[in-house]
Amino acid sequence: MRTFFASCTIAALLLAACLADHHHQSGGDMSCHMLSPHNADFGFALYKTLNAKADAGKNIFFSPLGISSALSLLSTGAAGETHSQIFATLGYGGHEQAKIDEAYKHLFHTLEHNQESHQLDIGNAVAVHTGFTPAASFMKAAKESYSSEVLKVDFGKPQEAAAEINTYIAGKTNNKIKDQVKDLDADMAMMLINYVYFRGHWERPFNSSLTGKADFHVDENTKVEVDMMKRMGRHDFHYDHENGTSVLMLPYKGNTSMMIILPDEGKMKTIEEHITKESIKHWHDSLHRQSVDVFLPKFAIATDAALDTALKEMGITAAFGDTADLSGISQDLKLKVSKASHQAVLSVDETGTEAAAVTTLEVIPMSMPIKMTMDRPFLVFILEDSTQSILFMGKINNPAAH
Repeated sequence: MRTFFASCTIAALLLAACLADHHHQSGGDMSCHMLSPHNADFGFALYKTLNAKADAGKNIFFSPLGISSALSLLSTGAAGETHSQIFATLGYGGHEQAKIDEAYKHLFHTLEHNQESHQLDIGNAVAVHTGFTPAASFMKAAKESYSSEVLKVDFGKPQEAAAEINTYIAGKTNNKIKDQVKDLDADMAMMLINYVYFRGHWERPFNSSLTGKADFHVDENTKVEVDMMKRMGRHDFHYDHENGTSVLMLPYKGNTSMMIILPDEGKMKTIEEHITKESIKHWHDSLHRQSVDVFLPKFAIATDAALDTALKEMGITAAFGDTADLSGISQDLKLKVSKASHQAVLSVDETGTEAAAVTTLEVIPMSMPIKMTMDRPFLVFILEDSTQSILFMGKINNPAAH
């Protein structure tokens, strides 16, 4: 059983002519663990914003770490109200820019060196127009703190520039995301790109011979047929009686795990409205090993979101307007963010050779196992233990949607 995740966040910076000048500033040392609660809060706030606008039955899936990283990189070149709004939305208000930069530097370094059993590629890129030179301080922070590469492209040739950037993104996400960039503006000065790609192997694979057809109930009136995988044995499980929610942790080899939240019938809306990082911590701390028959659909989904509206609703408005102050990127050209987009793909599938290569025997107590069947919408989180980061999160409303 292999699981693939990939996401890509794009922020496009456009020249804005004939505008008045603005300028400015920045500051320490911070463990990457201190980023995780802020990024989690941002992730849940963004989830609720996206969910409020999502069509019924639409899957939601994104990388809060990836989007936070891209916005944090942008903040290194922002000043004044533009900077304040980005920091407030990300929950960094009590910290100096230099501390945030140092924390991301540590985060990227830690993730890069914890790859014995899985592949996790996360980083940024700055696509710069051939005739534009960003401030040296911004480029230094991008490279040293945000693991950024620099791509020189000619935005004056939009189609060629898009093809070049898409080739780069595809290479970084193992071809999971191929056509993220479209309709580039010939006046663009720069594009910020964040990518996250994760490939993991279950610690204990599902047996493909047990997979069978089953119905998944998207809503009261809609059901789709899925390939339902089955795994029996001892699992980390918790049933929250107060909230009517089943919680299951499925570990991957290495430092990552998938946490699945399955609300009881009719409870999804309530859980979505009240879920926070404290909820995740409480459920995580309440898990205990017991006999569970797990039924999980095999699926591959792709989601994309225009983040502009969501980020504006969350408080980042100045960066998109004509009063944007991105003078830390350029003193000569007046810049604003013209577009922010995010695409993520999630693929949970089986490979016979991998599943057949591992055999495990478990001794379990003679008791009736709990049955946890993901045959209706459920929430999913991909957690990275060493940095306490939420790599990906979302809701699987329809595993048959492509």
